[in-house]
Amino acid sequence: MALKYPSRDEIGKILKKSKRIAVVGLSDNPEKTSYMVSQVMQQAGYEIIPVNPTIKEVLGVPAVASLKEIQGHVDIVNVFRRSEQLLDVAKDFLEIDADVYWAQLGLENEEAYELLKNKNVTVIMNRCIKVEHALTK
Repeated sequence: MALKYPSRDEIGKILKKSKRIAVVGLSDNPEKTSYMVSQVMQQAGYEIIPVNPTIKEVLGVPAVASLKEIQGHVDIVNVFRRSEQLLDVAKDFLEIDADVYWAQLGLENEEAYELLKNKNVTVIMNRCIKVEHALTK
């Protein structure tokens, strides 16, 4: 089955109205993609919430161990985990107040997609948030 995602125009609208991005799997290693992408998004004015139980803080922000520890509304959950872990993250996503589930470039999981779409969640997979942000300025 082909997974259907929002158009580039719709993604642009999502990025324009979003303010808080929880980044699952954000590394404190500046050489990792998750760090570089999150740093650019933070510099663009987004609030970045690191979600990683193995680090204390990154980009000057204290990390939380799981999505469930985040206080308040989250606009986008941006996932940097292996494709086979996307379903578990999707289940956690459904337990918090968040709008958009976004799996980074190279990541897709049909089970996670189906679970979220059945709950009317906006799902974006296999797209880089930094690239999409640059294209929609």
